[in-house]
Amino acid sequence: MLSLRGVSKNFGGVRALIDVDLDIHQHEVLAVVGDNAAGKSTLAGVIAGVYRPDAGRVLLDGAPVVLDSPAVARGLGIAAVFQELALCDNLDVVENLFLGHEPTRGGFLDEIEMERRAWDLLGQLATNVPSVRLPVRALSGGQRQVVAVARALLGSPRVVVLDEPTAALGVRQTAEVLNLVERLRERGHAVVLISHQAADLQAVADRFAVLRLGRIDGELDAASVGYEDLLAAMTGVSRPSGRKPR
Repeated sequence: MLSLRGVSKNFGGVRALIDVDLDIHQHEVLAVVGDNAAGKSTLAGVIAGVYRPDAGRVLLDGAPVVLDSPAVARGLGIAAVFQELALCDNLDVVENLFLGHEPTRGGFLDEIEMERRAWDLLGQLATNVPSVRLPVRALSGGQRQVVAVARALLGSPRVVVLDEPTAALGVRQTAEVLNLVERLRERGHAVVLISHQAADLQAVADRFAVLRLGRIDGELDAASVGYEDLLAAMTGVSRPSGRKPR
């Protein structure tokens, strides 16, 4: 569905991404893992249109595209939820979901339609948010992630990028987020998980791409790789037996 070919990105003298090749498929959860400063957030930004690559190509369904802004990426069916979430704590769930593009009827906000669509979308994600009229500040970390993802899904994206979705979450909240990822895959989305917490992702990932020092250092099948081999690949200690040759 989405491919990166020879993608590189520099910030001054820092080479954040170097000749990255990556394929993202429908109905798949691709986990991009790596240590701190591996280039993971830069990769998420390139896919989401936040950063334009200095070299290489991005292809959607085999055709070259230029992702030079988040708006362009969203228009092409690519949505991203970054670690900061960018939710308004003082607004309720409905207001956060539709902020900036509220439906109207007769010149007034269509509150009934917004609530209906909010419940429908959250129901599809099998969420446990108790009310769409709760202020976001009253929600748990996992529930806040659900709201941020639901907002991204309003545009019916084909590719969903989640940047560090389990960071700073407890065990129960992490389980809520991983359940959400499974729902996204079942709905047909291609999901890209960006994380340094590889152990959390083994339950839902179909494939791992290991990013080290800005380069894709190998790909591993999630069903056959163990956590120790995955950790070794991330740190560069040794080559795991399940890695595809580059």
